[in-house]
Amino acid sequence: MTLRINPIAKELQVPGIRVFANKAVQYTDGVNLTIGQPDFPTPENVKQAGSNAIMDGKTGYSHNAGLLPLRESVSRFFDETYGFKYEAEDEIVVTTGASEGLDSILRTVLEEGDEVILPSPSYSGYEALIKLNGGVPVHLDISQTDFKVTPDGLRDVITEKTKAIILNYPSNPTGISLNNEEAATLVDILKNEDLFVISDEIYSENTFAGVHVSFGSFPEIREKLFIVHGLSKSHAMTGWRLGFVLGPADLMKYVLRVHLNNSICASLPSQYAAIEALDNTREFPHKMNEIYMERRDFIYGKLNEMGLACEMPTGAFYIFPSVSQTSLDDMTFATRLLEEEHVAVVPGSTFSKEGADHIRISYASSMEQLEEGMTRIKRFVEGL
Repeated sequence: MTLRINPIAKELQVPGIRVFANKAVQYTDGVNLTIGQPDFPTPENVKQAGSNAIMDGKTGYSHNAGLLPLRESVSRFFDETYGFKYEAEDEIVVTTGASEGLDSILRTVLEEGDEVILPSPSYSGYEALIKLNGGVPVHLDISQTDFKVTPDGLRDVITEKTKAIILNYPSNPTGISLNNEEAATLVDILKNEDLFVISDEIYSENTFAGVHVSFGSFPEIREKLFIVHGLSKSHAMTGWRLGFVLGPADLMKYVLRVHLNNSICASLPSQYAAIEALDNTREFPHKMNEIYMERRDFIYGKLNEMGLACEMPTGAFYIFPSVSQTSLDDMTFATRLLEEEHVAVVPGSTFSKEGADHIRISYASSMEQLEEGMTRIKRFVEGL
């Protein structure tokens, strides 16, 4: 008998982000500009809250949906920050990071062959999760529309097989956000379509231009909307693995069932740390953003000096310059840059073919690293 594994699992590849990040460590003088992980420590009071939970013996299971006090903190945060309310009792589920939250949503709504629209270039993890859950990714090319979904582009890809769309603003990999008017034009279409709207807003607190526009602020789509959020980016808590999903109660009861059969509940010490983050440390992202904007402005200026055109990011901590002005495609550019200058960036095609001829640079690194990285990239470009 020949044992077989899921052919979809066999087809999965290590994401390009990790491929180039792993290669960068081979160089003692390497400059790694690949990983989307804040280079700030988790706030001390948040760490202390997690530590206290451990020392107090709070290391068991919680309610499958998460501690009620944490869900109440999540509810207050969205109400006070963005002006809309989700009920703690039955409209919020705490997950093991935003990624598990997204997986639980897709497991809940997808049937074999369902199409999921991905505005692309897009985070590579989306496509993998869609395929693993039996869905079919449908890439909506936004490379020619300033990396924003347009009403015409959206209409063109909706079919009778469309089950959901994943929206991600501020965006990974482009750093682009939507304003209220732009979001409203999409809502005008989505409210009349028979599909789920999944809004990944993990970077919402890392918004540089005005206030983040959440799709939760549009009641017209509330009955079909899931919001995915968490603390990894806003509070430098990537390793705490704490996220949450918000949605209407009649849908969230099913997301909860999928979640509890997958991971039972999120880490209890992490949940206590999250309460402290949401209740008493809301100013922390703003302090990070001031530094991110300094880094962004520095990199944006240097890239334009080199002739590597790019959109000005308005959120997250990524910039997505074009390398089409060089003689190299994005994969060759990134490979040679690493080999010759020991600088790791991510080829844009990692984020779907719509990202080709671009590279992603993360500025969640120290200014010292960014300055050195820009010096080497400039030398590389000038030598082509």
